[in-house]
Formats: sequence, C-alpha cells, structure tokens
Amino acid sequence: MSLELVIFTGLPGAGKTSFYRERFAATHVHVSKDLWPNARRRDERQRRLVDENLRAGRSVVVDNTNPTPSEREPLIAIARDLGATVASYAFVVTVEEALRRNAGREGRARVPDVAIFAIAKRLVVPAHTEGFDLHYEVELKEGRFQVRQVTVCNVPRSLGV
Repeated sequence: MSLELVIFTGLPGAGKTSFYRERFAATHVHVSKDLWPNARRRDERQRRLVDENLRAGRSVVVDNTNPTPSEREPLIAIARDLGATVASYAFVVTVEEALRRNAGREGRARVPDVAIFAIAKRLVVPAHTEGFDLHYEVELKEGRFQVRQVTVCNVPRSLGV
C-alpha cells in the first residue's frame, strides 16, 4: 500500500470516528483533536503528528470536522511535500441527523448543539482544486456506511447541511 493521507470532513455526529474504526484502524494512524481536548496549539500538534507519521512511512487519517479549505490546506501541503496520496472523505448528514446522533453520545463524546450549527455554517465541500487525489462521500444508512467515489467536478455539492 502506498503512503496516504486521508482527510475527513463533516459535522460532529456524522460518524467519522466510527468509520475510521471500521475502515482504517488496521492500516492508518488516527490523528484527532478530540484525543487532546485540553491541549494548547491543537492545530500545530495535529500538523506535527501528520508530518511525523508520514515521514515514518505510516498512512494517516485526520479525523476532525475540517470544514474549510484553509483548515485542510496545511495538511494537504505536508502530504504533497512527502509524496503521499491525499484522499477526501466527506460525510453527508443533515444537521438534524447530526443533532440526533450527538444526543445519543455520552461524556466528552457529546458536543454542545451549538457546535454542530457553527460547523454547518462554515462547512465547505472539499474540491479537487484543493489538491486531493481522490474524493469520496460517506453516508450512514440503516446502520451501515455507504461510500461512493465522486468524480472530479468543480460544481459545489451539498453534504446535506
């Protein structure tokens, strides 16, 4: 398998971490700001971990909301500098569905509802022009993840928000 950086994009409650566990846990390092909720300089730490793991020959999944191109750009730049393939996985979910799923979470896993609304306002669907090699959309239907590869297209698509 070639070196790969996978960047998840989606609302809290969209199923990103569950999808990581199901599809990538055996092959990719998990980098998520959720793992260090009280840390300072979380973006810097995330970039450092991505860089260190890719340099060590380990593929990485960045499991965060990653809602804007400006938040994804530094990650893509690291992967490009190291010759890694960059894949986007956009999680399609409505705000209502994300709120419902979030309500079922407990402890630190549950985020304030306002966080879901705030991310929804900022969410920009990943575009090929950002430097991705592959694009996928992920939906959770009847308890199963459905993944579909998206052909390169410059027409904006909705993630259901």
